[in-house]
This record gives sequence, C-alpha cells and structure tokens, in this order.
Amino acid sequence: MVSVIAATVAVLFAVMGLVAIAVPERVVGIFGGTAATVDARNEVRAVYGGCGIAIAAVLVTVPADLRAGVLLAVAVALAGMAGGRVVGFVLERPRRLFPTVVFCVIEAAGAAALLTACAAAAG
Repeated sequence: MVSVIAATVAVLFAVMGLVAIAVPERVVGIFGGTAATVDARNEVRAVYGGCGIAIAAVLVTVPADLRAGVLLAVAVALAGMAGGRVVGFVLERPRRLFPTVVFCVIEAAGAAALLTACAAAAG
C-alpha cells in the first residue's frame, strides 16, 4: 500500500514537473496567467518543474529507513498547498471549480493518502 500511494503521488508530481519544464506557458495558462519572459518561464521551470521532478524522484527512491519522514514531508507540503488555496478562497472566491478547487481537492487527498502511508511505513 505504501509503495502504491507513493508511486501515485510521484506520477502526479512527475507529470507536473515534466510539463512545466517542456511548456512552462501551459502551466501558468491553466490559471489564466502568462509566462511571457525568459525569467518567468525559468521560474516556472524551477518551482513547478524542478521541484516536482525532485519530489517524484525522492518518493520512488527513498530508502526504507527514511520513507516515513519523506512521506511526512511531502504530505505537509501538499497540505500547505491546499491550505494556501483555502485561504485564497476566503480572500477571493474562485469563479470556477477548475483549476483552483480541483487542485485543492487533489492536494488534500494526496496529503491524506501520504499521511496514511507514513503511518503504515512508521509501523
């Protein structure tokens, strides 16, 4: 179960990361933004691309003795993303469900799943 959860979350991070590296304009376009400058595209590649790929890699390669800690760290990061979106909802109500609400649900579900896996890995 732990491996399946970690691999599923890793795939989502890898897809996000690879898309951000290849076509950064598409990532910000989902939110109605643009990446019109080299600096903006490089920022998207770093934050969404490099970070996403690194998280995916660590989720599938982490040694067993570090697994619970890595799962916890990624779960907290996802919970933080979802929490930030909730704060955003309070400050500015989204006009549509996609992408903000959908991504919040995905992030919260990923955090919950990883916390469950973390507990199982900790034994």
